[in-house]
Amino acid sequence: MTDVPSTLRPNNCGASPDASVLGTTEGSHVIPVNANTVTLLQSMRADPSISILANTKPGARTGGQDIATLRFLAGRARQRLETEGCTDASALLAALGTMIDEAVSQPADLATAFFVNRAHSCWATLPVPVIDRCVIDPTFATRDLVRALHHTPRHNVLLLSSDQARLLHGHGATLAPSSAGAFPVHRRVADSNRGRTAVPTDAFLRRVDRALGTALRLNPAPLILAAAEPTASTFRRISRNTARLAGVVKGNHLTTPAAQLVELIRPVLGGYLKSRSKEALDHIERRARSGRVLRDIESAWLAARWERPEMLAVEEHYYYPARLDDTGDTLVPAQDVDHPDVIDDAVDELIEIVLRRGGWIALVEPGELPDNTHLALTLRRP
Repeated sequence: MTDVPSTLRPNNCGASPDASVLGTTEGSHVIPVNANTVTLLQSMRADPSISILANTKPGARTGGQDIATLRFLAGRARQRLETEGCTDASALLAALGTMIDEAVSQPADLATAFFVNRAHSCWATLPVPVIDRCVIDPTFATRDLVRALHHTPRHNVLLLSSDQARLLHGHGATLAPSSAGAFPVHRRVADSNRGRTAVPTDAFLRRVDRALGTALRLNPAPLILAAAEPTASTFRRISRNTARLAGVVKGNHLTTPAAQLVELIRPVLGGYLKSRSKEALDHIERRARSGRVLRDIESAWLAARWERPEMLAVEEHYYYPARLDDTGDTLVPAQDVDHPDVIDDAVDELIEIVLRRGGWIALVEPGELPDNTHLALTLRRP
């Protein structure tokens, strides 16, 4: 099953955390994409809340075509606010414009997300592509941030050679040295009657494995091993701590720059997550045998609110604009997405409900769910 940070739970619902809580830096509105910031953004409710999401080309700065896309989406926000008669439109659009100016002068990733309401404004780069869009609802559109967390879950990276080992903690595009005191580990040199000799390789690797075991107990997460042969194979043979080995990056990378390491690790994490997606699909079929699976959004919406949601599996780019009926429990599909009464994406709202009620999310590729369905919600036992 897909690794979901245990902290990915909304809290302080209705609160408006300040910039320091969201992790912004002084003089900047940029935030890190982690479980805490996503949780806090999901907890904010203010009408209107503007979300702008746009693809960008990775590089030192945002390119001209991408800037034009951002300006176009900001124009869509202006039209929506004017149509809805928003009295705070000027202030909200000014905050949005300031962030766009800030973002285009800084390094770009695969996408950029902007969030503005009366209480807060922030932006983030995302390591996953998105569908370019402007969303105006009472809550922020955080679904792509959830996707980013799933595509780049917390992980540990063991950089290993025959005489040295380093351990890094990864989250998103960030790699930081482990706080475990045993790392870095260096191969010892022993004194003997014949002079100084290095301890045997296997003995050194076992010492690394003991240090790794301690570190993983403190920070449990999938492990990526970066090592050249035969060190990688030898370590895997003797290690007792590779049960959650996500994959191997070949070569000696003890001195590889962090940015380059992140790019080498991404495809390994991608393969790992595909295997976890398969486990999620198998889990759905097991629950289906006892009648605890709902496969359409209308039923899932109602069950997520009134029953015990366990897991929501949903296609990554499945969107569902809808209205709520008078009871607030039934979704009615809508075509007029820009109307103030329409939820731009009920799937995003459903994800938040499932997370808030203790469930977890699995994101799957289009076509992986059976019978042309786009989502599946499993329920816990009554």
